[in-house]
Amino acid sequence: MKRLSGIMLTGLLISACSKEEPPPEPVRPVLFVEVKPQAEESLGRFAGNIAARYESTLGFRVSGRIAQRSVDVGAEVKKGDMLAVLDPTDQQNQVRSTQGDLARIEAQLINAQANARRQQELFDRGVGAQAALDVAVTDLKTSQSSYDQSKAALQQAKDQLSYSELRTDHDAVVTEWKVEAGQVVSAGEQVVTLARPDIKEAVIDLPGALADQLPKDVVFKVASQLEPEINTTATVRELEPQAESATRTRRARLTLANTPPSFRLGTAISVTLSSAIEPRIQLPANAVQEVDGRTQIWIIDTQNQTVSPRPVAVVSRDSDSVVLAGGIKGGELVVTAGVNSLKPGQKVKVDKDSPR
Repeated sequence: MKRLSGIMLTGLLISACSKEEPPPEPVRPVLFVEVKPQAEESLGRFAGNIAARYESTLGFRVSGRIAQRSVDVGAEVKKGDMLAVLDPTDQQNQVRSTQGDLARIEAQLINAQANARRQQELFDRGVGAQAALDVAVTDLKTSQSSYDQSKAALQQAKDQLSYSELRTDHDAVVTEWKVEAGQVVSAGEQVVTLARPDIKEAVIDLPGALADQLPKDVVFKVASQLEPEINTTATVRELEPQAESATRTRRARLTLANTPPSFRLGTAISVTLSSAIEPRIQLPANAVQEVDGRTQIWIIDTQNQTVSPRPVAVVSRDSDSVVLAGGIKGGELVVTAGVNSLKPGQKVKVDKDSPR
């Protein structure tokens, strides 16, 4: 009997030892994002360039053939610098002609003055006739008027000669030549465009629908396309009232809050439009899971390295992201990959290289 009991006890011990302990649940590595509530809405990004607020297009005040262009596009010019010169032959001939006329009329004036003095002396001595004196005085007045007119004509001819030189009346940068050397231009025809570099602004083209509905609190962020870290904010200074017929866009000119030195004329820029909104939370679409008709996400407990589900309400979604109505706070970590294989309380390994 004792022998039988020992055999049974030994069997029970062997049986107990033969039962395997259940293996511990594996620690699952997960990818995650940190919740960052958004307080602004992006309205789009548009390409543009830095331009001068003030530009002027100059032309010659007289007609002629362009003999020389003194500067090229991109050149910086100072007030009074020469831009271009016309062939001055016609104007020089006109000056010589009026100088000859003036010399001839000046000689006539001298004779008229001498004759008037002589007639006045004769009349004063009582040997000259009043009629002769009157004729001499009239001739003097006529000669004086002709002299004044000829002198004005000479000055006008000299002005016309000076107009054959095109000079800038302010410091500027040459942005465009509309003519070439040797070309014949008429008076007032557009020749060269100058931009004042002291005041710059951003220029972009906005879709007509967006331009019509710009929020009052819209924020323009202007960044260099080559160096995005160089940026500033801007406000609308001018918005063209009519859309361009071909592109249906309206040109907007923006006043810069400050102008970085690298924002030179012609610099390519990227302008991002945003508007303040009620804070909302946007997550990748694969962070959301549908379970039994409800929507949930998985929150990581960073202290215990475990996960737990949390129901949320989705406001909107697209193929890449979802917008949540609430139920989550900024700074919390949300699993973004493998949510269908997670269990409540499951241990996870937070991947340090996971995008945030």
